[in-house]
Amino acid sequence: MTALLLAGVCLLTCLGQMAQKLAVESWRDAPASIAAKLFSPWLLTAIACLGGGLLLWLLVLQRLEVGVAYPMLSLNFVLVTLLASRLFGEHIDGRHWAGVALIVGGVALLGMHT
Repeated sequence: MTALLLAGVCLLTCLGQMAQKLAVESWRDAPASIAAKLFSPWLLTAIACLGGGLLLWLLVLQRLEVGVAYPMLSLNFVLVTLLASRLFGEHIDGRHWAGVALIVGGVALLGMHT
């Protein structure tokens, strides 16, 4: 159950980051008022995802020590990198991929603790 909650936190946080990027990309093309930007669908989606992630995070913290749980959120770096390259066509160089591999290895090591 805890692993599912952690996965949910990572997924919602990652989706929130992608929605934030989509929000600012949509602002770039059309000049809009601050109110229109604040109530844009992508920004509201980001807030909902990040808020949901926060609520799940609180459930995770009831089950795990923060020193074990928090590093698991590093998987967000992996998810965001993958989605940024796919959705936004961002170039990811070899050094970045090496860093992602190290993060995955570190999370795997920490996962053996639980």
